[in-house]
Amino acid sequence: MGLGRLSPPVLLLLGGCRRRTSLPVLRAAREHSAAARGRRAPSRLLSAARPPPSPGLPGWAWRRSCSSRAARDDKEAPPRSPSRPEIVPAGSASKHEFQAETQKLLDIVARSLYSEQEVFIRELISNSSDALEKLRHKLVSEGRVLPELRIDLETDKEKCLVAIQDTGIGMNYEELLSNLGTIARSGSKDFLDTLKRQTETSNKIIGQFGVGFYSVFMVANQVEVFSKSAEPDSLGYCWRSDGYGTFEISEASGVQVGTKIILHIKEDCKEFASEERVKDIITKYSNFISFPLYLNGQRVNTLKALWMMEAKEVGDWQHTEFYHFIAHAYDEPRYTLHYKTDAPLNIRSIFYVPGVKPSMFDVSQEQGSSVALYSRKVLIMTKATEILPKWLRFLKGVVDSEDIPLNLSRELLQESILVRKLREVLQRRLIKFFVDQSKKDPEKYATFFEDYGLFIREGIVMLAEQEAKEEVAKLLRYESSVLPPGQLTSLSEYASRMPAGSRNIYYLCVPTRNLAEHSPYYEATKKKNVEVLFCYKQFDELTLLHLREFDKKKLISVETDIAVDHYKEEKFEESHSAENRLSSQAVEDLLAWMRNALGSRVAAVKITESWA
Repeated sequence: MGLGRLSPPVLLLLGGCRRRTSLPVLRAAREHSAAARGRRAPSRLLSAARPPPSPGLPGWAWRRSCSSRAARDDKEAPPRSPSRPEIVPAGSASKHEFQAETQKLLDIVARSLYSEQEVFIRELISNSSDALEKLRHKLVSEGRVLPELRIDLETDKEKCLVAIQDTGIGMNYEELLSNLGTIARSGSKDFLDTLKRQTETSNKIIGQFGVGFYSVFMVANQVEVFSKSAEPDSLGYCWRSDGYGTFEISEASGVQVGTKIILHIKEDCKEFASEERVKDIITKYSNFISFPLYLNGQRVNTLKALWMMEAKEVGDWQHTEFYHFIAHAYDEPRYTLHYKTDAPLNIRSIFYVPGVKPSMFDVSQEQGSSVALYSRKVLIMTKATEILPKWLRFLKGVVDSEDIPLNLSRELLQESILVRKLREVLQRRLIKFFVDQSKKDPEKYATFFEDYGLFIREGIVMLAEQEAKEEVAKLLRYESSVLPPGQLTSLSEYASRMPAGSRNIYYLCVPTRNLAEHSPYYEATKKKNVEVLFCYKQFDELTLLHLREFDKKKLISVETDIAVDHYKEEKFEESHSAENRLSSQAVEDLLAWMRNALGSRVAAVKITESWA
């Protein structure tokens, strides 16, 4: 079977070589050459059989580059470099210079904007996904039959070549000139402008084509783009550049509808021409892309993006498998929250609480959230520290939001009102989830609080706003003097039991309940018939001191309160002996005189004995 039989083909080129070759020729020759050297040759490259092409657009079927007879005749020929079968120049190339500002931005994007070189594969796959989504929308709106929509990548480590092919919308001459000649001009952006009222479709467009494409120059010293628009009677074109100042565009025959990009990888970036390396990158960044994604003929993206599905459609076993995948864990999650909303922000998310108890190392780690951030199923950050408060770093999961502002590289979140709003919405929803779980299964929640209580206490101590502190404080649980040993209560439940007019929540920090019940401070409160919370952990006192109040009720340690009361009683007894006190009649006479003297300047005059 020749290269022309692949559907869709991903054709690799080596600069200057235009000879046509077939798969059997290439494979047989390579194996023959390897046998002569006494070793087995790799046969992965371009060797996987693929299904026949799907009809739907004119010229969709791929032409055979060599006959099977020719392949048999050349069986013993030496290996040849992969070339451009059926893609040949049809005219002279027009040379163009990048705009001055574009060249400056190109240098920034290609050489310093991205923190990791591997993201170029993510960007190319995202662009291909955009192109496929545009074609799907176009054909559906026109009532036409959809072809096979897919993305293919192929690698040749020996020749330092990587190619990516999509069967998407393609580009004509003007689109190649504008999209690939000017940074930050985007076919996706233009497409979205025409679909502002069609949110279901527009929301599936991943991003800026012009910017992400230029990340290829981090690893490639020459890039060739073959593209043909899906519009009827369109011509095929070849765009070529080394990323330094100029690019050229020429007509090319044999180009199929869609876009094919061929990268000549730099010698010091040869790792990115390795199948294993590319597969790892795809799994990391693009495992949940909407369209089938193949690497050297084998499908790579087999996992479903569970967070985009309805919660009722996802089974427990699917959640367990997905948790294992994203958390690199082997236990089962004790809690799962599948949260989806469109207001006030667009959010698709899944959160898991690990089943295992965190170690002190996990608690003491300084990094923030380990939740992954996606935008329309494309990974933006593996650990998005800005979208959840630090105290929730024990959670594993995924957040996908189209509203999150990103910089041009899609890598660094910009601190903004939207990001803060997202953080607040997620924190509020997670707190509500845990509160609901505590009511649904108090014993299970008690175990969770025992294991993860340090994180909750940290949240109260570290958060600055009182309102946020009180939100987190809803998750605190303590034993109470009015409840049996082992039964926990919340601050909200304590407040609901308070007598009318009470303004304080009392607590006592001790290691055990036995010590609490035999404490002289607790004995004093029993005379007043006051409920006291028993706090056994060493950080409880610090936590409640930072909390200060809850639901407009002050948090008071019985040690402090009893000491103050005792001081007041002693002071009053020492300073006011019986013989120095006014009689009841004298007090009444004094009050009458003061009311008369002050008149309307005061609302009332009363007496109190708590001066000390």
